[in-house]
Amino acid sequence: MQLAFCWHHDDVTDTPRPDGIAVPHPKRFAPDHPDYEACLGAHDEAVEAGDLGYFDPANGLFVMTASYLLDRGFCCDRGCRHCPWLGADA
Repeated sequence: MQLAFCWHHDDVTDTPRPDGIAVPHPKRFAPDHPDYEACLGAHDEAVEAGDLGYFDPANGLFVMTASYLLDRGFCCDRGCRHCPWLGADA
């Protein structure tokens, strides 16, 4: 598996959102999305297993987990579905 290179933007706050691991920001992944529950289930399983991410059940794309993105230590400002950082969607 190959991950894309991400860089740090100075205009993004590197403070985690209080609910950043459990719930995606609604601008990144709306709760009314038809595959919301299936994707959150896949995300939770990946987090519990310690995986970097999971394959989206609807489209097969690889999605990084919030715990991986938090452990990375910064927001890359690339629109990650489970971005746990404050300011990423301000």
